Amino acid sequence: MANLQRADFDVGKLVRELVEKERRTGGVVTFLGTAREFSKGRNILHLEFESYAGMAIATLDRLEREAVSNFGILHCRIVHRTGKIGIGENIVLVIVTAMHRKDAFTACEWAIDELKKRVPIWKKEFTDNGEEWVEQHP
Repeated sequence: MANLQRADFDVGKLVRELVEKERRTGGVVTFLGTAREFSKGRNILHLEFESYAGMAIATLDRLEREAVSNFGILHCRIVHRTGKIGIGENIVLVIVTAMHRKDAFTACEWAIDELKKRVPIWKKEFTDNGEEWVEQHP
């Protein structure tokens, strides 16, 4: 079950919880997105994320289920923060467990790419020169 939350998260704890669910786990792949201090030639002071919460959590849950069914993995877990996020803080975490590493890598990359395309979460960068909504999803 995906999480959309303001609070930070413990990556190690979340990975252990997922691994302990399934003894067939042979590979774990994680993607951790963090707030960087420089973007598009500007110094970033902090970020803020807003979402359409009901739709965002439903879409994150659907992505987790699709990753399992489409890639033959064991589990997928997605956590995304909202609100104000300081430089160096965690933003998003995707954890994939699988019997084999190749499936885990493929599913993890797919999940973060699809999250950026499909989930109604918006990022605003606060810089030395003001604030700006980030429209594109790299």
